[in-house]
Formats: sequence, structure tokens, C-alpha cells
Amino acid sequence: MGKYFGTDGFRGEANMNLTADHAYKIGRFIGWYFADLHKKSDKERARIVIGKDTRRSSYMFEYSLIAGLVASGADAYMLHVTTTPSVAYVTRQDSFDCGIMISASHNPYHDNGIKLINKNGEKMEESFINEIEAYLDGEYEVLGVKVAEVPFAHREEIGETVDYVVGRNRYIGYLISLGMHSFRGKRIGLDCANGASWNIAKSVFEALGAKTYVINAEPNGTNINTNCGSTHMESLVELVKEKNLDVGFAFDGDADRCLCVDELGNIVSGDHILYVCGKYMAKRGELTGDTVVTTVMSNFGLYKAFDKAGIKYAKTAVGDKYVYEYMQANGHALGGEQSGHIIYNKYASTGDGILTSLKMMEVMLAEKKPLSELTAGFTVFPQVLVNVRVKSKAEAQNDPKVQEAVAKVADILGDSGRILVRESGTEPVIRVMVEAATEEECHKYVDSVVDVIKAQGHEA
Repeated sequence: MGKYFGTDGFRGEANMNLTADHAYKIGRFIGWYFADLHKKSDKERARIVIGKDTRRSSYMFEYSLIAGLVASGADAYMLHVTTTPSVAYVTRQDSFDCGIMISASHNPYHDNGIKLINKNGEKMEESFINEIEAYLDGEYEVLGVKVAEVPFAHREEIGETVDYVVGRNRYIGYLISLGMHSFRGKRIGLDCANGASWNIAKSVFEALGAKTYVINAEPNGTNINTNCGSTHMESLVELVKEKNLDVGFAFDGDADRCLCVDELGNIVSGDHILYVCGKYMAKRGELTGDTVVTTVMSNFGLYKAFDKAGIKYAKTAVGDKYVYEYMQANGHALGGEQSGHIIYNKYASTGDGILTSLKMMEVMLAEKKPLSELTAGFTVFPQVLVNVRVKSKAEAQNDPKVQEAVAKVADILGDSGRILVRESGTEPVIRVMVEAATEEECHKYVDSVVDVIKAQGHEA
């Protein structure tokens, strides 16, 4: 990971460690890079497409990025409030040079982020990210000469700003086209997290015939992810039970995640989704290599369920970026994270929450079974995850006393569980996770490591 950009873009608290100036400079560099240094012809300007979520600061960052882009000679196309996967889709389908999504995903409203997407609709290459970071720090060089500021465009070379809501609408049409069955007669709850899916999810499900019950679809700039969405499932669980719904789907702020609630009110995690869809795709001959790509955070129970079903699995580092890279390198069709980032390689180049909900509906309708029955073969091992906000992730992770505490827990657990301590790719946080036979054991061993992190003075 770089100085500014982590596994999911440049993220931080708005106007603290991620400022409007940062956004302007990023826009200036991207605009110049594609418009001048790597332009396709003298007559063809670079085209950059931008989307944003519903945070108050997203508008500030959008205007700053656009100012930088057009000042450097690139055209900026605005999708307005939309989802991260829609930006990836439009970038790829409409041959943009680069896509930008302004969002901090599941983080609270006061955080924000800048995600960069390459022309193939994938997360931007590290080599390009490194060049942007060098420019932000005044260390960028061309032919051995430092470039403190890229040149401005002049006169007719100044870029244009284009309203491109048509791109978002085309993405909605694409999602609707993926509905393999009519949803008529199905009663579905949707929790839009007061985020980017608020004006998309309902339209897609109702176009396919469902009766929808939508909550948290009134964004005001400061309520995104607040006690709602995929990180706070309580409201959706209550809705499904109260209205006797067939299923509920919860998205996060930028709608690249989806978690579910079955008809009994049970929360269905990303691991459950991988299990349900993995079995379904294997049955239909669509699971390439009979393998599902997971991360090291997936539950032990998932692997035991896969073993029983005859499905193989791979494990990557945490981050849908790494899942996708592994899928691409090995030709796999399905992968994802426990958090609800699910990637269907045939249909998308990134996690897509609404697409995931549609694929879950496809399994339910094709198998003619409720979601609770589809997940019945997967027994979850108790798991406790504690996030510790730290001054320095690297120092906390590499502290000999912390490492000693982790090794001690690993030795005690042996083959009956596991401990995983890792740095967050998007926050100043160390995540301590334990899986064991009982929840009491999990808490005991997590606390034993967290206490050492705090005692060593790493807590922020």
C-alpha cells in the first residue's frame, strides 16, 4: 500500500487527511496524464467519468476533481450520485480512459475517498497510483526532471464538463437485463444505507416485478451508513420479520457490498452467499475449476461446507482487489469476501451489491427454495473480530510483544481454531480476529492480544 492510497483508494476524513486540495491535484495529474502525456491523437481529448455517493463532502471533492481535470485538458463526464460498480461498468463499456468514484464505502459520513478505475473497469494499477503519490509529494519526474506542477491547458484545449446521467441509466438497464426470472409475487426488503443505491435498487427490483419495502433511502449528506446498511443489519432484520418478507438485501454506502436476511430473519453473510452461489454454479457447470475464491477472513465453516459439497477454494489477502486479481489470473468465475464484496467475473469487474442480490434471487427462484434452506448446509464457526484504532499500523503489527501474544494464542488453538491479526487497508486500524469452538474462547483470546496492543501504547 502507498502513502495515500490503500487497497480501496485514497481514504480519510474529509478536509483533514483528505482535502479538496488533494482532489484538485489528483484531477490535475490524471487530466494531464491522459490528455497530454498519453493522448491518443491531437484531435481526441481524454475522457474521465466520475461518480459519487451521498456524503456531503462528495460534492466538494467532485468539483475539485473536475476543476483539476478540465484545467489539464481532459473532459469530465458526471454520473452524479451512483454506485462504484456502475462507474466501473460505464468506464469499461463506454471506453473512458479512467473512472473515478468518490466514496468511503461503509465508513461514516465524515470520511470520504477517491477510488480510481482503469479503462477495463478494474481498480487502477499500482504503478499509476505510485506516480500520483509522487506528484502529490512533489517527487514526480519526467526524463529525470522533477515536475512540481503539470502544465495547464489553454484556450480550446481546456476540457469540457459533461452531464452523463445516461451512463447511470444504461447501467440500470444492464442490471435489469440480468434478471433471469420474474420477481412477481415476491416481497423484498431493501436497505439502501442512505447511500448510492437509494435511487437504483428499487427501480431494478420493481422493473423485475417485485413488491419492494425500502428503508434508509433518504440521504441527507450526513446519514450514510448511520445505523443502517450492510454494517448495521438490525433494521432490515426487523423489517423482514414484521412484514413477513421473502428476503431482504442490505447494501453499503457505495453499493459494492450486499448482505442478506432470510425469510426467518437470519443474517446471511458474504460467506453464505459464496456457499449458495458456489453450489448453484457448480451444479450448472458454471463454476470454473469447481473453485470459489475467498479471503483469509472467510469462516472455517465455509471450507468445511465446501469440502462436503466437493467444491475447491482458494484464499487471498483481504480486499476485493486481491480476489479479483486472483480470479483473473486463474480464470475463476466466483469470488468474494465475508463482508459482502462478491464478484461474478462473467458480469462485472468489481464487487456489485445489487448484482449480488439479483444472483441470489436467481438461485432462490431456480431452486424453488427459501434462502434459509439454501444456506442450511453451512454451519458458522464462532468468530470474534475487534478493531483497534492505532497510531501506526506497522509499528503495532511488528511489535515483538504483540507478535508473541499472537503466537501464544495460535499455539493454544492449534487445529481447533485460528487467530488472524492484520492491518486495515482503508483505516488506521489493526483487526484482531479469532475463530474457536465457543464464542467465550474467541473473546478471551482476542482480548489477550488487544490488551497487549494497548499496553504497548499503540492505541490511538
